[in-house]
Amino acid sequence: MRASLGKSEIKGRAAAPSSKSYTLRGLMCTALARGESEIIHPLSSDDTEAATEALGKIGVPIVPSQKSWRVVGGDFLQPKAELFCRESAATLRFMTAICSLVPGECRLKASPSLAARPIRPLLQALNQLGVDCHYEAEKTCVVVKGGRLRGEITELPGNISSQFVSALLLIAPFAEEGMIVRLTTPLESRPYVLMTIECLETFGIKVNASKDLRHFEVARQSYRPARYMVEGDWSSASYLLALGALSGDITVNNLNPKSLQGDKVLAHFLQDMGASVTIKQNSVRVRKSRPKAIKADLTDCIDLMPTMAILAAVADGPSEFTGIARARLKESDRVAAVKEGLERMGVKVVAEKNRLVITGSKPHGAMIDSKDDHRIAMAFSLLGTVVGHTTIEGAECVAKTYPGFWETLKSLGGSVDIDGQ
Repeated sequence: MRASLGKSEIKGRAAAPSSKSYTLRGLMCTALARGESEIIHPLSSDDTEAATEALGKIGVPIVPSQKSWRVVGGDFLQPKAELFCRESAATLRFMTAICSLVPGECRLKASPSLAARPIRPLLQALNQLGVDCHYEAEKTCVVVKGGRLRGEITELPGNISSQFVSALLLIAPFAEEGMIVRLTTPLESRPYVLMTIECLETFGIKVNASKDLRHFEVARQSYRPARYMVEGDWSSASYLLALGALSGDITVNNLNPKSLQGDKVLAHFLQDMGASVTIKQNSVRVRKSRPKAIKADLTDCIDLMPTMAILAAVADGPSEFTGIARARLKESDRVAAVKEGLERMGVKVVAEKNRLVITGSKPHGAMIDSKDDHRIAMAFSLLGTVVGHTTIEGAECVAKTYPGFWETLKSLGGSVDIDGQ
């Protein structure tokens, strides 16, 4: 599918979709809690559908209604077929851990793009805890033989994926001897682990974590069923907020300013770049401005990298972003994808291992390959509304986290023509 964008006058109000990260964490916790739980305002997207399908195959019924999902957890069955995780890294990693509790063998299948993302550090950590699991590279499949989780101590790096830590914390309460998780390197994307701990608390689980989030202790304990409310997604809202700064005047509702989500820092980045930002109890308003260059460390908000790069492309002077190395390990090599796209649009980019420098200029329209990466597609669409004559190839990939993105962009005045629907 192809999205063609023209210069646009952007104005209006939109609601942020529900958080993908919290929806996935809520799903896993409801599956682990014996009895019926309810998830209020969950996100329906490719990633969350992958999770619900995988849970269904291990015996967790999920009944959707208009505004909630009812989940009956606590009893797992050996699946009769592979658990296809599509392109959802969180589903693959969380379900790999949960399958250690499922009697018998589980096979978790990854899509080709997901298979390129790291999983072995998690498998090694689970092996240390007594779990029989391995990766079959030729079949892009994780194999877990579950039924017993001994526990005790495991170690893994903290600078590859915070999802490894979250996956271990989800199953830690079931460890026969409790669980201690030690990180051999500092944790990156810290907010996501804090979100996991917050979700666990809702379901009655206590995690003792060190201040630097490199040491976690979890005693054996039981999940309690709960009604779990999913807040708005700052990651998805970031495109709308940046759009306001670039092209018009936008108010985004359904945002919690006190959220633990790391990507809420975008509001402060926009202020630092000179945008007019008004934060209220449940909404954020951003008005168009000429962005100023910025220096920012993206270590704990790596998903903002494509959006910040787009803002920098029209800023006055060079912007510098550090902490970007892990952006190469996402749905695409986002550093390479951003560099390629911006250079096609006439913007100077210098990319190093953990540093990105973008010199703002007057970009022009171009054909952009999304690399089937939802964040690349949405970020470059923002620049398309400023410069016009821009086409996004593979535009359907936004369904991974924000299925209604193109319709929302149109509703705000975006000149969008979708070809190939």
